[in-house]
Amino acid sequence: MCRAEWEGFMGLKKWESKVPKVGMGMGVLGSGSGSGSSRSRMKMWMIRATTSVLLWTCIVQLTALGDMWGPRVLKGWPSCFTHESAVRAMDVELPSPRPPLLPPKRVYKNNGYLMVSCNGGLNQMRAAICDMVAIARYLNVTLIVPELDKTSFWADPSDFQDIFDVDHFITSLRDEVRILKELPPRLKLKVERGFLYTMPPISWSDISYYKDQILPLIQKYKVVHLNRTDARLANNGQPLEIQKLRCRVNFSGLRFTSQIEELGRKVIRLLRQKGPFLVLHLRYEMDMLAFSGCTQGCNSDEVDELTRMRYAYPWWKEKIINSDLKRKDGLCPLTPEETALTLKALDIDQNIQIYIAAGEIYGGERRMASLAKEYPKLVRKETLLEPSDLQFFQNHSSQMAALDYLVSLESDIFVPTYDGNMAKVVEGHRRYLGFKKTILLNRKLLVELIDQYNNGVLNWDEFSSAVKEAHANRMGSQTKRFVIPDKPKEEDYFYANPQECLEPSAYELLALSRT
Repeated sequence: MCRAEWEGFMGLKKWESKVPKVGMGMGVLGSGSGSGSSRSRMKMWMIRATTSVLLWTCIVQLTALGDMWGPRVLKGWPSCFTHESAVRAMDVELPSPRPPLLPPKRVYKNNGYLMVSCNGGLNQMRAAICDMVAIARYLNVTLIVPELDKTSFWADPSDFQDIFDVDHFITSLRDEVRILKELPPRLKLKVERGFLYTMPPISWSDISYYKDQILPLIQKYKVVHLNRTDARLANNGQPLEIQKLRCRVNFSGLRFTSQIEELGRKVIRLLRQKGPFLVLHLRYEMDMLAFSGCTQGCNSDEVDELTRMRYAYPWWKEKIINSDLKRKDGLCPLTPEETALTLKALDIDQNIQIYIAAGEIYGGERRMASLAKEYPKLVRKETLLEPSDLQFFQNHSSQMAALDYLVSLESDIFVPTYDGNMAKVVEGHRRYLGFKKTILLNRKLLVELIDQYNNGVLNWDEFSSAVKEAHANRMGSQTKRFVIPDKPKEEDYFYANPQECLEPSAYELLALSRT
């Protein structure tokens, strides 16, 4: 009992001691007592009994409800309520957060299980995951959370859940496809014993290929493992619901982990505090140069180093490469020097912040000198953040690439110097976000104009005018995807321009209103 209750109880006792005792069994009083006196004593007894009952009832109720109401109602009785009870009272009064609204589970006959191993870098794997979800849904099979590539050049040990929010991935798509983190125990044991049918599907296949060729295998073996997933579903000619599902997975289902998202927001906030910024995806990195055989501006030692690296990776099929020929065909990433000339010719403000979304630039500061001279506000995540912010991301190239991806989406201008997977997927995502400005460089024409300018054939005004004219319609605006039925590798990539998922432009809406 608390102090206030005890004092109230003792006060009641003192009051009782001053009231004359009345016998419970007295029916007839002694001499000198009249019936009025008897009624008075009985009335006094009833008052005393009623008061006692009421007081005890109040004490019991206050004790029972003290945790809930004490801090608010009985502020003058601090000794009756502890800090813990006050916290509990606050918890009771605050509305509990609503659970996220989940789509209803899709109910269907399960034809089996699909396991997939993605290959390549982050964005190559990202597109492959979207394809595999669409394929699993079309085949009515259960998809096991994809395994990410750990053996490529980057050797990133990250698992799916280290990069993407795996629970969101599973629940946000549950009305389309059933996704599990691992196989059921019986099938998992079977796979661990080596009983697994594994194969690479044919590249750029129509969805009917998976229905006619892959589904019978899943029904036969219960589990099929697709060990390569890049570019396995065709860009064009797919049912509209398949195309829209690929977009839904990419733009909604694949969300980075909270740690990556929070750090990405921090980088964006730091950039925004100093004004607009441009993201330059400068793909002048050692792996890209070795793979493509592009050595423009490299010295003889660097050329030898890049060649040795190309031969060290047996799955890089092309070994003997003519760098000059590749560059003239527009198949090389722009060098930092070529990039500086291009940005200046496009009248990009020299005071704008330029965020370098890339790994280590080959040649280091020597190769970056001309770009830094023209655009002194060059920044990277490593210069914006403290080392402690990035300590958990070190040696995890895909997680670092995820940070660059988030910053690229939010930039005022996005400029990729090579049309690799990140450039394409970011381009498509920025289209989805409202056709945000993305300068798609015509490298074949650019290197020709740059050579003419460097050789004195064009003066600066002529060079700048030609560059601006060539890119007037290459700013990420709405356009039809370029289709080449017999050459899928050369046609426009679905994830760079997912036109089936994009809102129509104002021009198209106006044209429709007139029909």
